[in-house]
Amino acid sequence: MTTAKITKYTEGIGRRKTATARVRLTPAKETVFTVNGKTLDAYFKHAALQQNLQSVLETKDAGIECYAVSIKVLGGGLSAQSDAIKLGIARALVAEKAIRRTPLKREGLLKRDQRSVERKKFGLRKARKRPAWSKR
Repeated sequence: MTTAKITKYTEGIGRRKTATARVRLTPAKETVFTVNGKTLDAYFKHAALQQNLQSVLETKDAGIECYAVSIKVLGGGLSAQSDAIKLGIARALVAEKAIRRTPLKREGLLKRDQRSVERKKFGLRKARKRPAWSKR
């Protein structure tokens, strides 16, 4: 019989366009990101996308400690996935301690960006682009 160490984590879900991220925060000695089984540097090659995620944990006046951040993300592109993860981390932080809500909300990290691609309509070239009209 094996004895598995039970770790307590807090979960948050974030969405952006068609990307959905499930984020689990586990208290740790240092901050570590794991995205779909890869390190942060291996999954998000661009530094701006990495900084986008880390900015949530660097929020002032929120009293945020170090966490092991485990992320499962599906759908969308890398930018949408990054924004979905950011929202998921912020929601998980608030679920853990409600005191953090005010500083995170002040930074605009708890807003969900609902914009998505408008569907293409029948008879049009794109969502709104029409063929050139000719009188004759």
